[in-house]
Amino acid sequence: MRSSNPVFSRRGFSRDNGYAGFGTAPQAGSAQGNPYAQNPYAQNPYAQQGVQAGAPPQTPVTTDRMTMDDVVTRSALTLGTVAVGAVLAWALLPVSTTSYGLAIGSALIAFVLAMVQSFKRTPSPALILGYAAFEGVFLGVLSEMYNSRWSGAPFQAVLGTMAVSGATLLVYKAGWIRVTARYARIGLTIAMAFVAVMVVNLLLVAFGVAEDGGLRSFGPLGALVGIIAILLGAFFLTLDFKQIEDGIAYGAPRNESWLAAFGLTMTLVWIYVEMLRLVAIFSSND
Repeated sequence: MRSSNPVFSRRGFSRDNGYAGFGTAPQAGSAQGNPYAQNPYAQNPYAQQGVQAGAPPQTPVTTDRMTMDDVVTRSALTLGTVAVGAVLAWALLPVSTTSYGLAIGSALIAFVLAMVQSFKRTPSPALILGYAAFEGVFLGVLSEMYNSRWSGAPFQAVLGTMAVSGATLLVYKAGWIRVTARYARIGLTIAMAFVAVMVVNLLLVAFGVAEDGGLRSFGPLGALVGIIAILLGAFFLTLDFKQIEDGIAYGAPRNESWLAAFGLTMTLVWIYVEMLRLVAIFSSND
Protein backbone atom coordinates (compact mmCIF):
# COMPACT_ATOMS: atom_id res chain seq x y z
CA MET A 1 0.00 0.00 0.00
CA ARG A 2 1.58 3.26 -1.08
CA SER A 3 0.51 6.86 -1.40
CA SER A 4 2.22 9.76 -3.13
CA ASN A 5 1.05 12.04 -0.36
CA PRO A 6 4.02 12.73 1.94
CA VAL A 7 1.71 12.65 4.96
CA PHE A 8 0.37 9.19 4.16
CA SER A 9 3.52 7.48 2.99
CA ARG A 10 7.14 7.02 3.81
CA ARG A 11 9.55 6.79 0.89
CA GLY A 12 10.99 3.30 0.67
CA PHE A 13 14.64 2.55 -0.02
CA SER A 14 15.45 0.96 -3.39
CA ARG A 15 18.39 0.63 -5.71
CA ASP A 16 16.90 3.00 -8.24
CA ASN A 17 15.66 5.41 -5.56
CA GLY A 18 12.09 4.37 -6.24
CA TYR A 19 9.44 3.23 -3.82
CA ALA A 20 9.40 -0.02 -1.88
CA GLY A 21 5.80 -0.95 -1.26
CA PHE A 22 4.46 -2.74 1.78
CA GLY A 23 4.29 -6.48 1.42
CA THR A 24 6.26 -6.58 -1.84
CA ALA A 25 7.15 -10.14 -2.71
CA PRO A 26 10.47 -11.24 -4.24
CA GLN A 27 10.47 -11.41 -8.01
CA ALA A 28 10.35 -14.88 -9.47
CA GLY A 29 13.78 -16.15 -10.38
CA SER A 30 15.53 -13.35 -8.56
CA ALA A 31 18.72 -14.18 -6.74
CA GLN A 32 17.95 -11.57 -4.10
CA GLY A 33 16.74 -13.18 -0.90
CA ASN A 34 14.52 -11.38 1.57
CA PRO A 35 15.75 -11.61 5.17
CA TYR A 36 12.29 -10.42 6.21
CA ALA A 37 10.55 -13.21 4.31
CA GLN A 38 8.39 -13.96 7.36
CA ASN A 39 7.65 -10.26 7.88
CA PRO A 40 5.19 -8.95 5.28
CA TYR A 41 6.23 -5.33 5.93
CA ALA A 42 8.37 -5.07 2.80
CA GLN A 43 10.92 -6.76 0.62
CA ASN A 44 14.17 -4.99 1.38
CA PRO A 45 15.84 -4.14 -1.93
CA TYR A 46 19.24 -3.88 -0.27
CA ALA A 47 19.42 -7.53 0.76
CA GLN A 48 22.59 -9.19 -0.49
CA GLN A 49 22.39 -11.41 -3.53
CA GLY A 50 22.53 -15.05 -2.57
CA VAL A 51 21.35 -14.45 1.00
CA GLN A 52 18.85 -17.11 1.96
CA ALA A 53 15.48 -16.23 3.48
CA GLY A 54 15.78 -15.97 7.24
CA ALA A 55 19.49 -15.04 7.16
CA PRO A 56 20.60 -11.94 9.08
CA PRO A 57 21.12 -8.73 7.09
CA GLN A 58 24.58 -8.05 5.73
CA THR A 59 25.50 -4.44 5.15
CA PRO A 60 27.49 -3.93 1.91
CA VAL A 61 31.11 -2.98 2.41
CA THR A 62 31.17 0.57 1.09
CA THR A 63 31.66 4.06 2.41
CA ASP A 64 28.72 5.57 0.53
CA ARG A 65 25.97 4.03 2.66
CA MET A 66 23.63 5.63 5.12
CA THR A 67 24.58 5.46 8.78
CA MET A 68 22.85 6.51 11.97
CA ASP A 69 25.25 9.45 12.17
CA ASP A 70 24.04 10.61 8.75
CA VAL A 71 20.41 10.41 9.85
CA VAL A 72 21.09 12.25 13.11
CA THR A 73 23.11 14.97 11.36
CA ARG A 74 20.52 15.58 8.61
CA SER A 75 17.65 15.48 11.09
CA ALA A 76 19.41 17.96 13.39
CA LEU A 77 20.05 20.27 10.44
CA THR A 78 16.46 20.07 9.21
CA LEU A 79 14.87 20.47 12.64
CA GLY A 80 17.38 23.22 13.44
CA THR A 81 16.24 25.10 10.33
CA VAL A 82 12.64 24.79 11.51
CA ALA A 83 13.63 26.09 14.95
CA VAL A 84 15.61 29.05 13.55
CA GLY A 85 12.72 30.01 11.25
CA ALA A 86 10.28 29.81 14.16
CA VAL A 87 12.46 31.91 16.49
CA LEU A 88 13.02 34.60 13.84
CA ALA A 89 9.31 34.73 12.98
CA TRP A 90 8.41 35.00 16.66
CA ALA A 91 10.95 37.75 17.27
CA LEU A 92 10.41 39.81 14.10
CA LEU A 93 6.70 39.35 13.36
CA PRO A 94 4.38 40.71 16.05
CA VAL A 95 0.90 39.24 16.25
CA SER A 96 -1.13 41.05 13.61
CA THR A 97 -3.22 40.47 10.50
CA THR A 98 -0.09 40.84 8.40
CA SER A 99 1.79 38.16 10.33
CA TYR A 100 -1.18 35.82 9.98
CA GLY A 101 -1.08 36.33 6.22
CA LEU A 102 2.64 35.61 6.15
CA ALA A 103 2.09 32.48 8.21
CA ILE A 104 -0.55 31.16 5.82
CA GLY A 105 1.64 32.00 2.84
CA SER A 106 4.62 30.24 4.43
CA ALA A 107 2.51 27.18 5.19
CA LEU A 108 1.34 26.99 1.57
CA ILE A 109 4.89 27.32 0.24
CA ALA A 110 6.09 24.64 2.67
CA PHE A 111 3.29 22.36 1.49
CA VAL A 112 4.22 22.88 -2.18
CA LEU A 113 7.91 22.18 -1.50
CA ALA A 114 6.96 19.04 0.45
CA MET A 115 4.79 17.82 -2.44
CA VAL A 116 7.53 18.49 -5.00
CA GLN A 117 10.02 16.51 -2.89
CA SER A 118 7.54 13.68 -2.45
CA PHE A 119 7.30 13.22 -6.23
CA LYS A 120 11.03 13.43 -6.88
CA ARG A 121 12.93 10.18 -7.33
CA THR A 122 15.93 11.50 -5.42
CA PRO A 123 16.13 13.62 -2.26
CA SER A 124 16.87 17.31 -2.72
CA PRO A 125 18.50 18.96 0.32
CA ALA A 126 17.52 22.41 -1.02
CA LEU A 127 13.83 21.46 -1.18
CA ILE A 128 13.91 19.80 2.23
CA LEU A 129 15.66 22.72 3.94
CA GLY A 130 13.41 25.18 2.10
CA TYR A 131 10.40 23.30 3.41
CA ALA A 132 11.89 23.41 6.92
CA ALA A 133 12.53 27.16 6.75
CA PHE A 134 9.01 28.09 5.61
CA GLU A 135 7.46 25.60 8.03
CA GLY A 136 9.47 27.27 10.77
CA VAL A 137 8.05 30.70 9.89
CA PHE A 138 4.54 29.29 10.05
CA LEU A 139 5.17 27.60 13.38
CA GLY A 140 6.77 30.73 14.82
CA VAL A 141 3.74 32.90 14.08
CA LEU A 142 1.34 30.17 15.18
CA SER A 143 3.23 29.63 18.43
CA GLU A 144 3.33 33.35 19.18
CA MET A 145 -0.40 33.59 18.56
CA TYR A 146 -1.10 30.74 21.00
CA ASN A 147 1.34 32.12 23.55
CA SER A 148 -0.34 35.53 23.51
CA ARG A 149 -3.57 33.90 24.66
CA TRP A 150 -2.30 30.88 26.57
CA SER A 151 1.01 31.87 28.09
CA GLY A 152 3.57 29.06 28.00
CA ALA A 153 1.55 26.88 25.61
CA PRO A 154 4.38 26.53 23.02
CA PHE A 155 6.87 25.44 25.69
CA GLN A 156 4.43 22.84 27.01
CA ALA A 157 3.77 21.68 23.44
CA VAL A 158 7.50 21.22 22.82
CA LEU A 159 7.80 19.15 26.00
CA GLY A 160 4.75 17.13 24.99
CA THR A 161 6.20 16.49 21.52
CA MET A 162 9.47 15.32 23.04
CA ALA A 163 7.60 13.05 25.46
CA VAL A 164 5.51 11.45 22.68
CA SER A 165 8.58 10.99 20.46
CA GLY A 166 10.67 9.51 23.25
CA ALA A 167 7.90 7.15 24.36
CA THR A 168 7.28 6.01 20.79
CA LEU A 169 10.98 5.31 20.25
CA LEU A 170 11.14 3.39 23.53
CA VAL A 171 8.13 1.26 22.63
CA TYR A 172 9.51 0.63 19.13
CA LYS A 173 13.00 -0.33 20.31
CA ALA A 174 11.54 -2.59 23.01
CA GLY A 175 9.78 -4.54 20.28
CA TRP A 176 6.29 -3.87 21.62
CA ILE A 177 5.27 -2.68 18.16
CA ARG A 178 6.05 -4.65 15.02
CA VAL A 179 5.78 -2.59 11.86
CA THR A 180 4.22 -5.06 9.45
CA ALA A 181 2.17 -4.66 6.29
CA ARG A 182 -1.07 -5.19 8.22
CA TYR A 183 -0.06 -2.66 10.86
CA ALA A 184 0.81 -0.10 8.17
CA ARG A 185 -2.39 -0.69 6.18
CA ILE A 186 -4.62 -0.26 9.20
CA GLY A 187 -2.78 2.86 10.36
CA LEU A 188 -2.73 4.50 6.93
CA THR A 189 -6.42 3.75 6.41
CA ILE A 190 -7.27 5.38 9.74
CA ALA A 191 -5.04 8.36 8.91
CA MET A 192 -6.67 8.92 5.51
CA ALA A 193 -10.13 8.61 7.03
CA PHE A 194 -9.15 11.09 9.74
CA VAL A 195 -7.93 13.70 7.24
CA ALA A 196 -11.02 13.17 5.06
CA VAL A 197 -13.26 13.82 8.07
CA MET A 198 -11.22 16.93 8.96
CA VAL A 199 -11.59 18.28 5.41
CA VAL A 200 -15.36 17.78 5.54
CA ASN A 201 -15.43 19.42 8.96
CA LEU A 202 -13.48 22.41 7.60
CA LEU A 203 -15.95 22.82 4.74
CA LEU A 204 -18.90 22.63 7.13
CA VAL A 205 -17.33 25.30 9.33
CA ALA A 206 -16.51 27.50 6.33
CA PHE A 207 -20.12 27.38 5.10
CA GLY A 208 -21.54 28.00 8.57
CA VAL A 209 -23.09 24.56 8.96
CA ALA A 210 -20.89 23.69 11.96
CA GLU A 211 -20.25 26.24 14.70
CA ASP A 212 -17.26 26.85 16.96
CA GLY A 213 -14.93 24.81 14.78
CA GLY A 214 -17.09 21.69 14.71
CA LEU A 215 -14.88 18.70 15.50
CA ARG A 216 -11.94 21.05 16.02
CA SER A 217 -13.62 23.04 18.77
CA PHE A 218 -11.94 23.87 22.05
CA GLY A 219 -14.24 21.57 24.00
CA PRO A 220 -14.08 17.88 24.99
CA LEU A 221 -14.76 16.72 21.40
CA GLY A 222 -11.90 18.85 20.12
CA ALA A 223 -9.62 17.37 22.78
CA LEU A 224 -10.55 13.84 21.73
CA VAL A 225 -9.84 14.64 18.08
CA GLY A 226 -6.50 16.15 19.10
CA ILE A 227 -5.51 13.02 21.02
CA ILE A 228 -6.38 10.86 18.01
CA ALA A 229 -4.24 13.11 15.80
CA ILE A 230 -1.28 12.79 18.19
CA LEU A 231 -1.63 9.00 18.23
CA LEU A 232 -1.56 9.06 14.43
CA GLY A 233 1.62 11.12 14.65
CA ALA A 234 3.14 8.43 16.87
CA PHE A 235 2.10 5.84 14.28
CA PHE A 236 3.95 7.76 11.56
CA LEU A 237 7.01 7.90 13.80
CA THR A 238 7.08 4.09 13.94
CA LEU A 239 7.07 4.00 10.13
CA ASP A 240 9.96 6.49 10.13
CA PHE A 241 11.92 4.40 12.63
CA LYS A 242 11.37 1.23 10.59
CA GLN A 243 12.49 2.92 7.39
CA ILE A 244 15.64 4.25 9.04
CA GLU A 245 16.42 0.89 10.63
CA ASP A 246 16.06 -0.99 7.34
CA GLY A 247 17.94 1.62 5.35
CA ILE A 248 20.94 1.37 7.65
CA ALA A 249 20.81 -2.42 7.91
CA TYR A 250 20.76 -2.96 4.15
CA GLY A 251 23.02 -0.14 3.01
CA ALA A 252 20.75 2.55 1.57
CA PRO A 253 22.63 5.34 -0.26
CA ARG A 254 23.88 8.04 2.08
CA ASN A 255 21.87 10.81 0.42
CA GLU A 256 18.64 9.03 1.39
CA SER A 257 19.32 10.03 4.97
CA TRP A 258 17.79 13.34 3.84
CA LEU A 259 14.52 11.48 3.24
CA ALA A 260 14.67 10.09 6.76
CA ALA A 261 15.20 13.61 8.11
CA PHE A 262 12.35 14.91 5.93
CA GLY A 263 9.93 12.27 7.19
CA LEU A 264 10.87 12.79 10.83
CA THR A 265 10.53 16.57 10.52
CA MET A 266 7.06 16.37 8.98
CA THR A 267 5.90 13.95 11.65
CA LEU A 268 7.27 16.04 14.52
CA VAL A 269 5.66 19.18 13.08
CA TRP A 270 2.33 17.31 12.93
CA ILE A 271 2.65 16.23 16.57
CA TYR A 272 3.73 19.70 17.75
CA VAL A 273 0.80 21.50 16.10
CA GLU A 274 -1.69 19.02 17.55
CA MET A 275 -0.02 19.20 20.95
CA LEU A 276 -0.23 22.99 20.83
CA ARG A 277 -3.98 22.83 20.26
CA LEU A 278 -4.40 20.23 22.99
CA VAL A 279 -2.53 22.37 25.52
CA ALA A 280 -4.73 25.33 24.59
CA ILE A 281 -7.89 23.25 25.02
CA PHE A 282 -6.92 22.05 28.47
CA SER A 283 -5.81 25.57 29.46
CA SER A 284 -9.16 26.98 28.31
CA ASN A 285 -11.07 24.51 30.50
CA ASP A 286 -9.07 25.23 33.68
